[in-house]
Amino acid sequence: MNIAGDLLPYGLGTPRLVEYQQGYFVDSEIVESLNKLTKDAETHGFKLRLESAYRPFEKQLSIWNRKAAGELPLLDANGNPMERPQDEEELMYAILTWSALPGASRHHLGTDLDVVDAAACPVGYVVQLTPAECEGMFRRFHEYLSEHFSSNAAFGFNRVFVPGRGKIRPEGWHIAHLPTSRKRLESFSLETLRQIYEASDMACKKVVLARLPQLAEEFIYPYFI
Repeated sequence: MNIAGDLLPYGLGTPRLVEYQQGYFVDSEIVESLNKLTKDAETHGFKLRLESAYRPFEKQLSIWNRKAAGELPLLDANGNPMERPQDEEELMYAILTWSALPGASRHHLGTDLDVVDAAACPVGYVVQLTPAECEGMFRRFHEYLSEHFSSNAAFGFNRVFVPGRGKIRPEGWHIAHLPTSRKRLESFSLETLRQIYEASDMACKKVVLARLPQLAEEFIYPYFI
């Protein structure tokens, strides 16, 4: 792939990453703020644990392609398993319900995290990152986060995927360090993303390219806040 320009926003650049928790890497610029949020959560009885952090293009592409192939489950708008659509456009929109387009995932930035309260996890429980968890075992943790976000007391972090913004389903577990992510997104270009797709082996590529401007308005730009 020979595409000019800053490729960091697409998960193809070389961000300055730090391993914050085992196996999870974040942009070095957010470490101080993340330390503060983690320590503040501890004073309220929570143990902030990462379930996802930086994700390169190839990993997001793999998630996308495996969902398209039926190798990973597709979830409906309520977070329940659904049958795989046979129509390519319907399949694309089914994947987009919970998964970002490769090259347009905020996880490419190193500033966005999926977080849970490890203290609330039963022994041996495998986190699924679903609305049911947010409303169940992690409810108190999310109430704590919501209170801090609403009072601008979360050290630059906030939710991005919220009700009424774009067409991706709300993700209470996904938080972003907005001052840093805004800087990382300055060089994003839809034309560059198109070139990346044209050179990739992305599933549903034909319909994604045909619908890219509309997809950007519904699934990309609303989350560039």
